Amino acid sequence: MNEGNGVPPGAEPEGAAGAGPIPDGDFELAEPERPSPPREPERPSPLHEPDPYSTPPYGEPGPWAPAPAVQHPLATPAQGPPTAPPPGAVPPAPAPAPTAPPPAPAAPPATASAPAPMPAVPPATAPAPLPARLPAQRPPADPWGRYDPWATGPLQQPGAVSVHGGRPRRRRGAVGWALALVLVTAGIGGLVGGYVEREGIGGDVRLPRAGGVPAGRAPDSVAGIAARALPGVVTLHVTGTDEDGTGTGFVLDDRGHILTNNHVVAPAASGGRITATFSDGTSAKATVVGRDSGYDLAVVRVDGVHGLTPLALGNSDDVRVGDPVVAIGAPFDLADTVTSGIISAKERPITSGGEKSDGSDVSYVDALQTDAPINPGNSGGPLLDSRARVIGINSAIRSADSGSATGSGQSGSIGLGFAIPVNQAERVAEELIADGRATHPVIGVNLDMGYTGDGARVGSRAPDGGPAVVKGGPAERAGLKAGDLITEVDGEPVHTGPELIIRIRAHRPGDRLRLTVERGGTEREVSLVLGTAAQN
Repeated sequence: MNEGNGVPPGAEPEGAAGAGPIPDGDFELAEPERPSPPREPERPSPLHEPDPYSTPPYGEPGPWAPAPAVQHPLATPAQGPPTAPPPGAVPPAPAPAPTAPPPAPAAPPATASAPAPMPAVPPATAPAPLPARLPAQRPPADPWGRYDPWATGPLQQPGAVSVHGGRPRRRRGAVGWALALVLVTAGIGGLVGGYVEREGIGGDVRLPRAGGVPAGRAPDSVAGIAARALPGVVTLHVTGTDEDGTGTGFVLDDRGHILTNNHVVAPAASGGRITATFSDGTSAKATVVGRDSGYDLAVVRVDGVHGLTPLALGNSDDVRVGDPVVAIGAPFDLADTVTSGIISAKERPITSGGEKSDGSDVSYVDALQTDAPINPGNSGGPLLDSRARVIGINSAIRSADSGSATGSGQSGSIGLGFAIPVNQAERVAEELIADGRATHPVIGVNLDMGYTGDGARVGSRAPDGGPAVVKGGPAERAGLKAGDLITEVDGEPVHTGPELIIRIRAHRPGDRLRLTVERGGTEREVSLVLGTAAQN
């Protein structure tokens, strides 16, 4: 029976028996034929037609190794895509498409006694030797075990080493170098950033600022003194028929009386206008209450202004050289200007004015000297001690180009300012408010103002031709005569006639003085009581 082979009887080629493996299937052995004489062996026919594409392993006809077993799809290895095969490795050829098996020749009938002799097969040519494998790489027992024809990645070659398992040491080294690079870069970045921040390069410029300070100030500091005194300081704008100017004053009481210098308000004495402006910006019209050219003091008054801040008056006799002082005024019309300094000297005799021929406008001041900057416009402003008390009224400065000058000049401060002592100003202010005029203490003599020697000499005659010593006056009662030389007042030396006047005007009428008088080379001391001048 030949149904299992699917080959019709008589279709087998001659000499095909034993040429190759008999296909699997059900078959029956044919009856053995009678022995025939031996024939020369023929070349065995190939089991398949020649492959026109020369696709391994079915190339040219010839003896070939058995085909590998059928491969089944496996999971792709977890190691990822395989690497290229090492040099010398022969890549396996892709499996050919399945084709129908060619018809197999029928086996010759066999006898029970002996099998038919098999034709001789020429020996197969030995394949070329494969390259030697590396000792470290041992291929698996089944070289096709990793083959997966359904895999999406490239073919994994037998014996190939995966990327992950083949270079672990190199990867660890790369990670170490990367970490070192990150650390070095971070360190350099930190250094550069710190330098940029420290040097202020780029970005917003932020200059260093000192820490905050308390809002308040010590009461005896310049700021503390200014804060208490400024509300009581007034800027005076004066307009007259011939001139105008700016000066300063300060509040004496809550009735609106303001003390200032006479030379500040003099332009408005005969029909001018005076405007008082306070530190809060309030302005009001001011009128003259009284003024005195001999003391260079005046009192004006404002009406309709409420909430005035009078300044407290101190005691100028208690002032010592070196005491700190603060001056407030409107130099060159710069209102509420605050300057500071010290008391440079006391009882500094100065004169100012003298523009009139008769000398009636000359003021004689036994002044306090200060180095606090005082300029034109400061005249009439307060000179304050460390307790914000008024100890003087700023009146004059010594300028480099014109010697002694009042605050009305245009020369600047050179650190020599003079203030009327508040004790003298207080008395004059009280008299001006009460009577509109001030009294002047006198000894009742006419002095020789042209005398150039040391001391104050009594003149020979009065300017009107009368006697030099006033009859019935204090000097006549004390025994003074024309030509006497007065050298001291209360033990203090007197060098000139104006200095004697200044010493006398530092007192009130009725005060007793001791004078040292020289006559004919003999000195004697006399005592007298100050009188009052007949008129201002």
